[in-house]
Amino acid sequence: MQILITGGAGLLGARLARRLLERSTLANAEGVPTPLTRITLLDVVPAQSFSDPRIEVVTGDIGDESLLQSVLTPQTQSIFHLAAIVSSHAEADFDLGMKINFDATRRILERARQNGNCPRVVFSSSVAVFGGTLPARVPDHQAPTPQSSYGAQKVMGELLVNDYSRKGFVDGRALRMPTVCVRPGVPNKAASSFASGIIREPLKGLAANCPVPPETPMWLISPHFAIENLIHGHDIDAGRFGYSRVLNLPGLCTSVSEMVAALGRIAGPEAVARISWEPDPAIMRIVNSWPGNFETTRSDAMGFARDADFDDIVRRHIADEQARP
Repeated sequence: MQILITGGAGLLGARLARRLLERSTLANAEGVPTPLTRITLLDVVPAQSFSDPRIEVVTGDIGDESLLQSVLTPQTQSIFHLAAIVSSHAEADFDLGMKINFDATRRILERARQNGNCPRVVFSSSVAVFGGTLPARVPDHQAPTPQSSYGAQKVMGELLVNDYSRKGFVDGRALRMPTVCVRPGVPNKAASSFASGIIREPLKGLAANCPVPPETPMWLISPHFAIENLIHGHDIDAGRFGYSRVLNLPGLCTSVSEMVAALGRIAGPEAVARISWEPDPAIMRIVNSWPGNFETTRSDAMGFARDADFDDIVRRHIADEQARP
């Protein structure tokens, strides 16, 4: 079985690849666990630290039509489309956001349609599709009202996935991811980057700034459960999605102050003291447009998983960092 992961050098893409190598199988079109023969990791930078012969690393622009033709063939049975220009970057560079978040998504789906083999497609969407005046707890049937270019581009991708699936061109699943926290590495241009930074940097003994108020609500998921839910979303039978291939994934409802309190319980007051509080109006405008709590009746019934509490997320991050070579 051959699969393609776009954004394959990123946090989720690389972790997904390693988890799939551990599993060695993925459900085929009939839902039967099938051995993996090749995982193609496509990104603008090369994916690192893979020695398994089943891994193929391809470097290039996902907007390049000829590149897509070479990596997305009739033998590609599954696609995890994770590549994206993140929120603040997409807001600052509208053309680039449209090129990668919308145009490239349509090219991927269109290439899959031309191949004629109806591959399974997992599209990583976002809670940024919601915004404006919302109920305190967003229901499964809430209409998307994005307040950022990134959110609008994700909504358009969801609509494409749903319609290409309705037509039988692909077997798509658009999974709205909570903010993934705690991300290892260095800060990126996502508006939510601070959610990892206020935990990751203090644990390293470094200073971190929080650009939003302590009472800001957050809807979070750990990298561990993000990966498990991507795989579960792929393997689950399409019939369980019903009329819509778009799904709000389970998350943890918390606040920035509760996140910092968890850091203090685990790492002590000296870690908390490394956090400064300097508001950034641009970040606040984007983050405050996102809901902080969801009803997830559909995804809960379909067996998707969530973190127990934020303390558990912090402990898992510490364990992962200690296990890194």
